[in-house]
Amino acid sequence: MPRCLKSVTAALALIAPALAFSQSAVLGASASASSSTTSTPDSKATLSNSTGPAGRAIPIPVQTLRGEITFGLPPEVKLNGSAARLAPGARIRNEHNLLTLSGNLIGQTYKVNYTIDTYGLLMNVWLLTADEAKQLWPTTAKEAATWTYDPVSHIWVKP
Repeated sequence: MPRCLKSVTAALALIAPALAFSQSAVLGASASASSSTTSTPDSKATLSNSTGPAGRAIPIPVQTLRGEITFGLPPEVKLNGSAARLAPGARIRNEHNLLTLSGNLIGQTYKVNYTIDTYGLLMNVWLLTADEAKQLWPTTAKEAATWTYDPVSHIWVKP
């Protein structure tokens, strides 16, 4: 097999998964758009992590807590009014689930869901949309232990 054909074959092998993913994303978006016309507006309001235009493609994990964060000079932040730090390698996802750098957010305040690593540092932060911020979500570990989560409708229920 000539060397140029090997190169083309290798390139196609590398790009095939990306093409399949983009095709499934396009097909999924069109399917959710057609199904959203049949659903009622009230059913959309209860889904915080639904797929489609109103929700995230990758849901926010249930193990997160809700808070308000103000970004300072990296890695310094204020979480719920008290000083905190971002962990080395912390991931901050914006409203579209894209990674963003903490340096781009200096001086800004957001409603977020977050996880804390074993050292007490913020490891994962999800900046919330207005609809997600309206949803009921536990703010402390004690609340998360006493509330129940409904995985079908993606909502928390107080006891």
